[in-house]
This record gives sequence, structure tokens and C-alpha cells, in this order.
Amino acid sequence: MSDFREESRERIAAIRDNTLLQADARALTNSSISAQYSYNFFWLGRPIIQYPQDMIALQEIIWEVRPDLIIETGIAHGGSLILSASLLALLDYSDAVQAVEVLDPRTARRRVLGVDIDIRAHNRAVIEAHPMAHRIDMIQGSSIDPDIIARVHAAAQGHERVLVILDSNHTHDHVLAELEAYAPLVSRGSYCIVFDTVVEDLPEDMFPDRPWGKGDNPKTAVWEYLRRLREEGRAAADGSPLQLAIDQDIEAKLLITVAPDGYLRRVK
Repeated sequence: MSDFREESRERIAAIRDNTLLQADARALTNSSISAQYSYNFFWLGRPIIQYPQDMIALQEIIWEVRPDLIIETGIAHGGSLILSASLLALLDYSDAVQAVEVLDPRTARRRVLGVDIDIRAHNRAVIEAHPMAHRIDMIQGSSIDPDIIARVHAAAQGHERVLVILDSNHTHDHVLAELEAYAPLVSRGSYCIVFDTVVEDLPEDMFPDRPWGKGDNPKTAVWEYLRRLREEGRAAADGSPLQLAIDQDIEAKLLITVAPDGYLRRVK
């Protein structure tokens, strides 16, 4: 396995330097977004509205980090919550098998917390009826409302490894406020994943009916937040100085992703 991993690292490095392949990937990204490609996928029966490549990246991250809490802003149809919950269930299953224990889903310690300003009644009903529902908690309200932020921070208390996924309102100001609120909860070695940073790389007329676009989107928020970390500093929830770095290997490996510069790993 170590040989395979080393070969994989070499292939990823070669992909990063392959200008023709990078150009092909950008062209496919642009055309696939116009075709609403990401709206065609389901996870355990629920629409997920993600690219398969990013789903695979999330699987790899969760297996590596082994979080006991995943915080997600943006719920929509619930597919992403259910994806996270099912991957946490697999972690619990693997832990139980290694410990020769019986796994009782009613006592699952790993959980997913979803926040959305508008959880539609029919979506809530289907999520709550899903077999993964016992791992999922939901809060309705704006993810940048101080009361909601306080509730999320309270829910994170007692969890050792926290992973954060930001995928709600995609304007610069909103995502920057989410980063300020939730990035400090990320555990050392874990990730804050910011989706739809790809908006910055798309043609300016791609989102005429949306409040976000080139120059005002999740990627510009990521850049600003990383600048603040470098120049002003921020404290993590555990009291340590917070340092995040873009995981360039993930982006190079995926080629097709809605989160370029959006996979932020806490390095300290």
C-alpha cells in the first residue's frame, strides 16, 4: 500500500503540471455546470447536488480524519447530511469490528449537525424518516445569526474531532461570516470545506439571477479569511492559534471540483 500511495503522489504531481489536462478539466467544469450536471445524483435515495469527485474527496477526508462531529451549513434535500451520516456510520462500524463490539445505532456518538435558514417541511420529513436520521440534528435559522452560531458552538462542546462544511448562501460576506464563526471549531488535522468556490473561475454571466458572481463568492471569502489568519491571527476553539492551508493535492487529484481552493486543512 505504501508503494501505491507513493505512486499516487507522483501521479498527482504530474497532473498538476499537465496544462492540457488542466485546460480540459476547466472546459468540462464550465460546460457541466451549465448543464446542471450536479443535480443528477443521489446518496442513499436523497438528491445530493454535488459532483461525484467531491463526494469521493469527502469520503477520503472522513476516513482519514475520523471526526465525531460534522457541521454542515446548507441542507437543501438532505443528501449531503445523509452522505456524512452514512460515512460516520461506517467509521463506527469499523471501530466496533476492530473492538469486537456490538454496534447499537441508538448510542451512536458520531453525529452530523445541519444548519439552514429554510428547512422545507417535506425535506425535513424525508430526512427524519431516513435510516440515517438517528445521527442527524438540524437547526433552522441563518448560519450567521449570533443565536444560531451560539447553538452550534454549544453542540460542538465535548467533541474531539470536528469537520466543517460550508455550502449555504454563496456571497462573499456570508461565507466570510461563516468562516469567522465556524472555522475555529475545526480540529487540528481536520478540514473546513468551502463549496462553490468555483464561482470565481466561471464566466461572469453564469449566474445572472444570483446575488453572487465573479469577485463576490466563496473563493474570494476564503482568500480574505486566509489573509486575516496570516496578518491578524485567529484563535481556534481549543485556544491554539488557528492556521488553515489549502490542500492543493485534493484539487489536483480531483480535476473536476466545485471547491478549488476550498479544501482547507487545519495545520495547527
